[in-house]
Amino acid sequence: MIRLALVAVFATLLAAFTTAPATAEVKITQVTSPGGITAWLVEAHDIPFTALQIRFRGGTSLDAPGKRGAVNLMAGLLEEGAGPRDAQAFAAARDGLAAEFGFGADADSVSVSARFLTENRDKAVALLHQALTAPRFDAQSIARVKAQVLSSLRADAKDPEAIASATLFAQAFGAHPYGSKGDGTLESVPALSREDLVAAWHASMARDRLFVAAVGDITPEALGQMLDSLFAGLPAQGAPMPPQATDGLTGGVTIVPFDTPQSAILFGAPGLDRHDPDFFAAYVLNEIFGGRRFTARLMQEVRVKRGLTYGVGTYLMPMDHGALIMGALASDNTKAAEAVAVIRTEWGRLAQSGVTQAELDAAKTYLTGAYPLRFDGNARIAQILVGMQLDDMPISYIATRNAQIEALTLSDLDRVAKRLFRPDALRFVVVGQPRGLQATDGAGAGN
Repeated sequence: MIRLALVAVFATLLAAFTTAPATAEVKITQVTSPGGITAWLVEAHDIPFTALQIRFRGGTSLDAPGKRGAVNLMAGLLEEGAGPRDAQAFAAARDGLAAEFGFGADADSVSVSARFLTENRDKAVALLHQALTAPRFDAQSIARVKAQVLSSLRADAKDPEAIASATLFAQAFGAHPYGSKGDGTLESVPALSREDLVAAWHASMARDRLFVAAVGDITPEALGQMLDSLFAGLPAQGAPMPPQATDGLTGGVTIVPFDTPQSAILFGAPGLDRHDPDFFAAYVLNEIFGGRRFTARLMQEVRVKRGLTYGVGTYLMPMDHGALIMGALASDNTKAAEAVAVIRTEWGRLAQSGVTQAELDAAKTYLTGAYPLRFDGNARIAQILVGMQLDDMPISYIATRNAQIEALTLSDLDRVAKRLFRPDALRFVVVGQPRGLQATDGAGAGN
């Protein structure tokens, strides 16, 4: 393991990024391998290790019809043996190199992460190459990981927050892949065969949807050679991307009865695409309305003034094929109706009256000041860089991001508040036994 080395580098980088603007510290080089693979690199040669982040666009949205959960299960099996090594032998080889690999999938991407010492780079890359290009999908491993997924799905079926999420997304996106859980269902996962997993692997992990970021002790020349070695053998093209989702959310309240003393409350409305010209204004509005600071409007109105919940917050969710603005809280069943009423009132007040200059100034100060703190380690920087690529952001984004926030005016936010915070589109899903709260019509679904 390389925990001591990681602690040291995290501390070094955190000190650097908290004493100077992020724009002065992150020097990104775009590297193109001899074979034509592009990656973003931040060199950091003070500690002899490299962090690598890899994304394949598409994710669980690429599940074939009737095969829900295949991409998620496939991703969970990538470290369960590859090439000549079964699961135990693969783990032993990885640990013997003091390397760390991670694999996962979400609605829009399959993710791969790696950290390895410079002295073991070639062997670690060769081992990771096997995981990407020659996964075994052994029967024993499939059964074990299936059991883990099914255990999680059973737990979700008893979790009010998971039930609320599943309900809201089904209402928003219907038959589109976004409308169902990417982990699959208790019916679909047991039926998945090895052939289904191989098909999901070929569909989701191809060079036409590949994004790479590296941070650490590696030169552009070495990274270029490594890229061709690591991704040799991947198919050139994967499955077509899913269509754009149609947001079917309408205003109202959905109640899912559940025996629990607290109601889990999820609320949402149509959001904005990451490249919408109004996205930054929406981002700042969200911080003022339901952001992380204790002074956010919902924290003040729902918790501080009325004691209806311990915590409440909202967030933007721009996905590749659809977008939402969402919020969540938990409230005692006797207080849930009041909490919903307060949130609905504040939502409408923001659309009607906008924000104050003091709120805008405070949000700008917080968001621009907190940004450099995100760059607190090689792996975290690599995550940011690969996320920028997935979002089609330019390399200059880190240098210009704060300026875009500072340029926002009160009229910008007021205009976007009217566009985004429409009361007629705000849907609440309440899972519990809320007293005095009535379900209303209009829980539509798109596809």
